[in-house]
This record gives sequence, C-alpha cells and structure tokens, in this order.
Amino acid sequence: MSKRASFYGLISVGIFFAVYLIFNENYGRHSMRKTEPTVPVPQQLEQKNSKADTKDIVDPVSELIDQIISKQRRLISEETKDYSFPNGRYNISASKLEDLVIEKNGRPIRSVIVATWRSGSTFLGEILNAHPANYYHCEPLIAFDIARIRGPPLAKKALKWVKDLLNCEYQDLGEYLSYAKKDLWAFAFNPYLWKQCEAHQDICFYREFHSSLCKLFPFQSMKLVRLRLQIAQELLADEKLAVRMVLLVRDPRGILQSRKHREWCPPNPDCSEPALTCADMVSDFKVAVKLLKKYPTRFKVIRYEDLSLDPYKHVAELYKFYGLFFHPKARNFLESHTKANKGGVSSTFRNSKAAPFHWKTQLEFKEVKEIQKSCATAMEYWGYVPAVNATHQKEFNPLTNYVLKL
Repeated sequence: MSKRASFYGLISVGIFFAVYLIFNENYGRHSMRKTEPTVPVPQQLEQKNSKADTKDIVDPVSELIDQIISKQRRLISEETKDYSFPNGRYNISASKLEDLVIEKNGRPIRSVIVATWRSGSTFLGEILNAHPANYYHCEPLIAFDIARIRGPPLAKKALKWVKDLLNCEYQDLGEYLSYAKKDLWAFAFNPYLWKQCEAHQDICFYREFHSSLCKLFPFQSMKLVRLRLQIAQELLADEKLAVRMVLLVRDPRGILQSRKHREWCPPNPDCSEPALTCADMVSDFKVAVKLLKKYPTRFKVIRYEDLSLDPYKHVAELYKFYGLFFHPKARNFLESHTKANKGGVSSTFRNSKAAPFHWKTQLEFKEVKEIQKSCATAMEYWGYVPAVNATHQKEFNPLTNYVLKL
C-alpha cells in the first residue's frame, strides 16, 4: 500500500511541476514583452521599403556644405571669366580655369612667402591676396607658438601641415582646426573662408568643408614666418606641388624695432634676441645662394626696403615670377595701401617709402650699436650699411644697391 501511495505521490508532484513550468514560461514571455524597453524606429527607416524613400538620407551639414561649394564654384567662375591665364607663359601651361583647380584634377598656381616676424610679410601677403580667386593660408604654423622651426623635432610635423594645406587635404589637420577654434585669427586673413565662417560657424571646423572649399581655388598663397628656409626648401623639391617661393628679407634693425611694439615678442628669445634673428639671416643667405642656382625660375629673394621704395615695379616683377597676371585688383591694392598710414601696428596701410626706416628715429643709437654688433655678418650679406653714430643714424641711407651674388 505504501509503495502504491508513493508512486501516485511522485506522479502528482511531476504533474504539478509540469503545469508550473508551462505557466511560468508563458507568464515570463508576457512579462518580458511588457517590461522590455521600446526603441523608437526612425520614420525614414520605417519607410525603407516604401516608394517614397528612393533617395539616401541627406545629412543637413553635408547639404549645407554642398550648397556653399556650389555657390562658391559659380562665383570663382565669374571672377575669373576674363582672367589672362598663363597659357605657356612663365613656364605654366594652364590655359583655362579647370587646369588650375584641384577639384578638376588640375594643379593650382602655388605662391609661397618665407619671412620672419615684422619683416613686411603681412604687406606682401596682402599684395598676393589682392589677386582674384586666391585662397590664402596665412601663417598656418601659428599653433607652434613663437618659435623658429630650424630642424627636429618640429620640422617634420610643420612640413606635413604645410603640404597638406597646399594640397587641400585636411584629414590629418585636426590639431590645426582645433587651434583655430580657440583663435579664429588663423582664418581671418582668408576672405573667402572667413565669410563662410562668419555666416556658418557650425561648419567652420569641419574637415570636409575646408577640403571642398580649398579645392575650388585656382590660386593658392601661403605666408610662413616660423619655418626657416633650410626647412622650407623641401617644398621646392616637391615637383607635384610646383611651388614658387620668395624669401623676404628686412634690415634687422627695422625688424627688432618693429617687434618692440608686440607684447608677445620680448619674452621669447627667438623673437627678441638680435643674435638669433641674425643667425637665421646668415643661414637663409647661404641656403638662398644654393636655391637660386638650383631653382632659378622658382625661387627669388627680395628685400622689404626695395619693395617699399618702388612697390609697383617690384610687385609687377613678383607677379610675373609667381606666374600671376598683374590684375587691376592688385594695382588698386597698391594705390590704396602705399600712400598714408592708417590703423595700428598690424595695418598694411602705410606710407611705403617711410615704413621700413622708422627704426632710424625710434631706436637709440646704443640699441642700434648693440644690434649691429650681433648682426655684422648678416648685414653685410644682405646689403645693409651700419650706422656710425647717433647723428649719422638719422641722416644716412642704410641700403646698398643690392644684388645677391651667386
């Protein structure tokens, strides 16, 4: 009897657990359906198979960039409608806009200025920027701070930045764009870029935007004040870039007097020490002699003083050297910027014949004497005459009729 009871008892327990498991499974599924979070499906994806969804989803940022690029492309075409393209002159074969546009697999005319702080480079940079359809990379190495780049460890990185910018390739320039977020001055001298950044700040730091805009322009110019010539010469060796480079030189007495007005300069030896400034000028001279022999049609030297005393003559020569048409816009710039002083120390509105020589009255002779002591070799190399005393300093001509001897 007890065995039979035990048998039926086991059957009863088994039936109970089977019923429990079935109930629990069904209840559990229902419970999960009630408590599982619901993930909303975008309407575009819900309509994926509908006839209405026949196009890719449009990113509003990409759409805005496309609109800006399309408009700028039309404006450049209008701006260069009557432009006199080289068409074989200046050793440049380009005969139409498309030949100079990266977007169309063309190669822009790339004009580079190598200089130093307060050497007249802003004036010369703006002369080039007066040219129509010119995309101006103004001091792109500003993020490197107040430093002269003479070699490792900065040279490799600096050259990479410069080449990427001249090729309109921004994918590796995140640090450059991040700096510009903190200091928009990096973009302010490029009117085409600055106009868009003022109107559309949300896209001003997109790499895609910068690359697309840059690749539209047939003319690219760049001013470098941190990269020394011994490093910058590598740009000339890059045949794909085909840059034309001008070394801008200025009397070290004028350079150092002008730097006294800049609060960022005195704490930095690379900017304030005459010996370092003039050592760079000596190095530049030795490199320049070699480059003039190696690249006679793509490298040139000009003194700021010569440019200022006869701007029309020298700008016409510079435009020809760079392979640019001396456009009426450039002539108008000279007419408006070389007659009288306007603005502060960074202004390019100057009485150009007087601007290079302010040091003669604004430096004490003891300051001039100290500079000349450190800069005798540099001054001799570049054709600058030393002052003998305070009276002589105010009256003499500090320039020789200079031609760089090879």
